[in-house]
Amino acid sequence: MHSSGPTLTGSEIFFECLRRENVEYIFGYPGGSLLKVYETLHDVKDIKHILVRHEQGATHMAEGYARATGKPGVVLVTSGPGATNTVTGIANAYMDSSPMVVFTGQVPSSLIGNDAFQEADIVGITRPITKHNFLVKDVRELAITIRKAFYLATTGRPGPVLIDMPKDILAASCPFQWPEIVEIRGFKPTLKCHSNQIEKVAQKIAKSKRPLLYIGGGVICANAAEELKALAIRHNIPVTMTLQGLGAFPGNHPLSMGMLGMHGTYWANQAVSNCDLLIAVGARFDDRVTGKIDTFATQAYKIHNDIDPTNVDKNIKVDLPVVGDAKDFLASVLEKLPAEPMDRSEWLSEIQTWRERCPLSYSTEGDTLRTEFVIEEVSKQTGGNAVVTTDVGQHQMWTSQYYTFNNPRSLITSGGLGTMGYGLPAAIGAAFGITDRPIVLFCGDGGFMMNIQELVTAVYNKLPIKIFLINNSYLGMVRQWQELFHKEKYSFTDLGDSNPDFVKVAEAFGCKAFLAETPAAAKDAIKSALAWNEGPVLVECRVSRKDMVFPMVPAGGSISEMLLARLSPKTMV
Repeated sequence: MHSSGPTLTGSEIFFECLRRENVEYIFGYPGGSLLKVYETLHDVKDIKHILVRHEQGATHMAEGYARATGKPGVVLVTSGPGATNTVTGIANAYMDSSPMVVFTGQVPSSLIGNDAFQEADIVGITRPITKHNFLVKDVRELAITIRKAFYLATTGRPGPVLIDMPKDILAASCPFQWPEIVEIRGFKPTLKCHSNQIEKVAQKIAKSKRPLLYIGGGVICANAAEELKALAIRHNIPVTMTLQGLGAFPGNHPLSMGMLGMHGTYWANQAVSNCDLLIAVGARFDDRVTGKIDTFATQAYKIHNDIDPTNVDKNIKVDLPVVGDAKDFLASVLEKLPAEPMDRSEWLSEIQTWRERCPLSYSTEGDTLRTEFVIEEVSKQTGGNAVVTTDVGQHQMWTSQYYTFNNPRSLITSGGLGTMGYGLPAAIGAAFGITDRPIVLFCGDGGFMMNIQELVTAVYNKLPIKIFLINNSYLGMVRQWQELFHKEKYSFTDLGDSNPDFVKVAEAFGCKAFLAETPAAAKDAIKSALAWNEGPVLVECRVSRKDMVFPMVPAGGSISEMLLARLSPKTMV
């Protein structure tokens, strides 16, 4: 069970455990409670420490790394404000099911509860937003606790786990013991789907005339893209994806319908509303997907596969729940179905009619630069092969519509929490994990300012991130809602007079930068940016200020009725 080693300090045990977990990178920031760890780190050569400029940046980098590679991201921060600065990033990883282990320093054990300098009850603070968290009370518990943390973060539905390490524990010593096998009472995720349930799923698919696969991020977490592709293509089942599911099925395949939901495609939402069988895999029926619950997929028999049983029947009551790993689910269903393909030509023809009736489109008149053009052009010039991160807002939704994601782990974005400031550090984390594909960031002028300090991290580490800053001088998505639903009262969303010269700011950070204000200039700047690999490059795209993202389902509305343009009598379809 245990392999014993020499007597080590807590800080030495910490690094030995990370080695056993094959950790490549730590995203961290030093402080008083971690001085012993950083003393040991000085002589550690096989694990790279990335110095961030803000602890929130560390969590988003760790998540970007995790989402791009599938490996858990690791964060190391000091006690008090260092720990509390990670809260937003931990909540983000929790809502988007990203594997992450966060190590926080803590004041000495004897001072806990005394309001000591830089003390915060980070275990209490993060309990609702972690899969589990630990306070280490004995140096002999440190190794097993770290082993448990990585196991919890990566097994079942992934998520963040936090370990709080008091200063005296890191300085204390004990014989090192590594647990080869870890078991946690009460934590036994169901990986294998029940064979009877699989049999029922196969029967339903075989009888269905209008089936639809509704795919979430769980398929990407489970590395199940090949199984999904095999099932969908062999049996002619169209595929729609959530924001986090994009890339699970090739966006350029005729069976791909892109994203569904609030800013999904018209044809995807119509397919959901008219299908007779809805197969949800690794998705959680989020409110941005379902719209008004009473009108969601009313004609469909609903099957829901998820590894987390608490997701089943939480938002939408389903007819057939199947708890288990998405990879096992898809492979098992395919095995049970007949080998010969099923004819879905009538159903696919109906979907094609919806696609032709309301295609995605935008104005191309004159020399006005539009966000959709920038994203579409980057998609063309990268061949859809980039790892794309985004911030949150209009550009995020346009990215889901106009960038063609053909591979899993290609879109890294904040879905559940909607965290502005996420994009830049997430791109940095992805760039450490992936070196053979371009790393592209689309961000708005509002979100970019929230973690702009991490440009230093990108420049210092010479990371070839391509930053496309979509500058409309507004908090665009909030402005869109103000125009549509709040009497056009643009309260504190106009950034026009307060934004800096982003090209000069980027250059001051040591980042190469271009300005584009027309489609022709944008095309050239995109080409130059993609060719520049000496470090990060920023292209400031000054786009049309008041464009809005369509189609759109108004909050609380039915996904079968989409707003296709600015309000007028004929814009609801």
